[in-house]
This record gives sequence, structure tokens and C-alpha cells, in this order.
Amino acid sequence: MRRIFILLLACLSTGLAHAQSKTATPPAKENFHIYLLMGQSNMAGRDLKEMETQQENPRILSLNPEGQWVVAKDPLHAKVGSPQPGIGPGLSFATEMLKEETDPKVTIGLIPCAVGGTPLKRWTKGKGGDLYEQAVNRAKTASKDGVIVGMIWHQGESDSDKQANADSYGTRLAGMIADLRKDLDQPELPVVVGQLGEFLALTPEKFPHAATVQAAIKKIPDTVPHTGYADSAGLGHKGDKLHFNAEASKELGIRFAKAMTALQKQLKKN
Repeated sequence: MRRIFILLLACLSTGLAHAQSKTATPPAKENFHIYLLMGQSNMAGRDLKEMETQQENPRILSLNPEGQWVVAKDPLHAKVGSPQPGIGPGLSFATEMLKEETDPKVTIGLIPCAVGGTPLKRWTKGKGGDLYEQAVNRAKTASKDGVIVGMIWHQGESDSDKQANADSYGTRLAGMIADLRKDLDQPELPVVVGQLGEFLALTPEKFPHAATVQAAIKKIPDTVPHTGYADSAGLGHKGDKLHFNAEASKELGIRFAKAMTALQKQLKKN
């Protein structure tokens, strides 16, 4: 009996990652503003608290693993491996972006692409860049229904363990952004990069080169046009000194939105 109960809990846990709302029909293409969510576990979210109290907004949709648009609800990302996705920054980001929209016809679309524990090399174009290719393919599929207007990025923990990876992080990330814009035929696509958690400093044995990666992320707006930066100052972890808690993830999403809004306003002026 105990074995059956454990198996049942496992099934329920797996199903939680796909507990999205019913399918939804996007508005007219010009009114459907789509954003890519790319990176690793802190983009997908790891804190499972507060998910049961979520309120759905029919003007915020998400592309599920089957390529269907559904009303967005955390977890936005599908479960990959054993970790359970939870509250990430994507939904609060979309909520804030929607507040900036003056046209009531506009709906926000999210393309969840993040996968936990993944290094930057899987997000760069070329050999080994499987997640980059998946993100581009999902973006092209989604663009049939709407207009891709931005990308938010949170990744780097997996490149903080080796000196070589950390030292080359900024150059490689800049190259990825350039390739993404080219492959989507959007040379001025707004991109906001999010800072790693300050709490990584609490476990220097695991992330000895976190400071190098953090510095590279912060410099991206200085070296790559039409990019912004979302700071993580003061944001807490969920007890593991690695993943943002639910409150911190939501706040990070708001910071992503503020940076994205500033980028988009600047592009409109140019």
C-alpha cells in the first residue's frame, strides 16, 4: 500500500508541471505580443509555494510543450528530469508588461524555454546548442500567431564552476543574442538579462567564479545594443542558497519588466 501511495504522489507531482489552463485562442496577430523566456532553473522557477492561490488572466497566454496556447499559470515550464518547476519570474513579468499596455486589445504571450542545470553552451548556436535550436523553433512557431517583441534571460550558475567558462561568458552570451536576432530576423529585438542571486556567494565551493559571471552579465548593456539589465540585489533564496524563493522570483519578474519597458520606449524614440 505504501508503495502505491508513493507512486501516486510521484504521478501527481509530474502532472503538476503540466497543470496549465484550458487552451486559448490568441487575438489578431498584431495584438499578440510574445516574449521568450530562456535560461536555466531560476527562469523556470523552483519554489512551489503560492501556486495554489494563483489567479488566471485571459490576456496572458503561454505556449505549452504541445505547441498550444493556454491561459498562463505557474509552473509555466514543463518538468525536465526530477526537479519540479515552480514559481518563476515569467508570469509577474507578463503581468507588469500588460500594465504598460494602453491598448485593451493587446494580449501577452510567453514562450517558456528554460531548462534547469544547463550551461550556456547548450544555448549557443552550433554544435551542442540543442536548447538554442529548440527556442528558435518554438519562437518561429509562435510568431505565426503573434509578434515576438522581446526575450528575457536568466542563466549562468552552471558556468560559474570553471574559470574558462566564466571568463568567456560575456563574449559567448553576446554571440548568442546576435545569433538569436539574426535567426528571428529581428536585429533590434529587446533582450533583458537577469543577474544571478547574490546568495551564490554563500557557497563559494560550488560557484567559485560566480562573481566573474555576474560581472559579465552586468556589462551586457554596455556592449550589446538594445539590451537591458535586471538586478537581483536583495532577493532571497528558498533555503538552498541556489534558487530564488517565490517572492523573489516575482520581484525579479517585475524588474525584468521595468528594464524591458525602458528598452521598448527607447526603440520607439529612435
